Amino acid sequence: MTHIRVQLGALGLALLTGLAAPPAHAAEDTAAAPTVEERRLDNAAPQEILARSGFATVAPEFVRALGRARSYAQAERVVERQGARLWQRAVDRAQGRGPAGGDLSRDDDRPLYWARLGMTREVRQWEPQFGLTEAQRTRLLGALERTSRGQDTIRYPHAKGVKRILVTGFDPFTLDRDIRISNPSGATALALDGTVIETADGPARIETAVFPVRWQDFADGTVERTLRPHLPRVDLFTTVSQGRVGRFDVERTNGAWRGGFGDNENLSRTETIPVTDPASQPQWTSTTLPYKDIVAASTGRFPVYDNTSVTEIPAGGTTPVVRPEGPTPGSTARAGGGGDYLSNEIAYRATLLRDRLGLTASLPGGHVHTPVLQFGTGNTDPASGTVTDPQFIQNRLDIIAQVRSILKVAADADVTD
Repeated sequence: MTHIRVQLGALGLALLTGLAAPPAHAAEDTAAAPTVEERRLDNAAPQEILARSGFATVAPEFVRALGRARSYAQAERVVERQGARLWQRAVDRAQGRGPAGGDLSRDDDRPLYWARLGMTREVRQWEPQFGLTEAQRTRLLGALERTSRGQDTIRYPHAKGVKRILVTGFDPFTLDRDIRISNPSGATALALDGTVIETADGPARIETAVFPVRWQDFADGTVERTLRPHLPRVDLFTTVSQGRVGRFDVERTNGAWRGGFGDNENLSRTETIPVTDPASQPQWTSTTLPYKDIVAASTGRFPVYDNTSVTEIPAGGTTPVVRPEGPTPGSTARAGGGGDYLSNEIAYRATLLRDRLGLTASLPGGHVHTPVLQFGTGNTDPASGTVTDPQFIQNRLDIIAQVRSILKVAADADVTD
């Protein structure tokens, strides 16, 4: 992949004038090596996914646009515009608008993931003539992450009688086990963004965003920064992630603990979830989704469970204990219903934010785990398997459709219960 390199046009002048110090606006070399995530991009499967979706052109087009920037302000505008364009292109493709760009099924979330990494790698290694400070490069990367994930384009109509639903998804993860992997929660976010469902009380507009599978981004507040402006104005929210094989789960309780599983940068964190005002941080938060209605409804081919189990250290104890019926008073969290990884953490952060905003009694919200998205029979070995197959596609389509049905049930329950 082509990388933009600084041109040292001032060198001759500096020598002729005998300058002992560099010019005031000399370029600062802050370029960095590609991250663990970005290095995976050069593998065959990501390249095939990009080629078969038409998204192989994203990073080269971005390089050309970035190369025309003559100041940091111009570069920032390019990054924001190109990031937003990538998100909209992925949403449009998933929803059947515009060219497919190749034979990869439109419901696939992976082109967005790998194209974004191509863009972040270019920003990380870009050396413009005008120079970039480390802080400026970090801000460009942050802007690219937000815009290409739909985090800053959550918009609801002002029309009366239209309900507002907010849904989040995740990037693919465990890519060192199988680099072909897709995340049905991310695919759901693309398929549902900006769509409308009919509820018992009229239309409901769904807006979505996707989050990275990285511990540090969550510690830096990406969830709260994205959700805080919207939770006071929505009628329903749910964070969504991939969970167990063959089933959906509505997670009843979320725990304030990080269990240490490696993220997409192969980094591990074992600690209490870091939040603002830790002195008032609870060990547990709870769903306010209408889980009884969701579990009782016929929403699709996969069974849906009200998952109440957690792992805790009981009050006065030292050893973790599994509690099938939920936490006991005074206990310390070691895993919520959704585990101790970033699925549990986004659920914990979103519901804690709901509670801190004083919305516990009025805003239905929580976490839904989808089934694991499985490849078809005969295509389970990442070493010899293909990047897609008919059963894989059907599984993803069925999961997306069932999430949509679950949202409709939840929205209906909100007005009828």
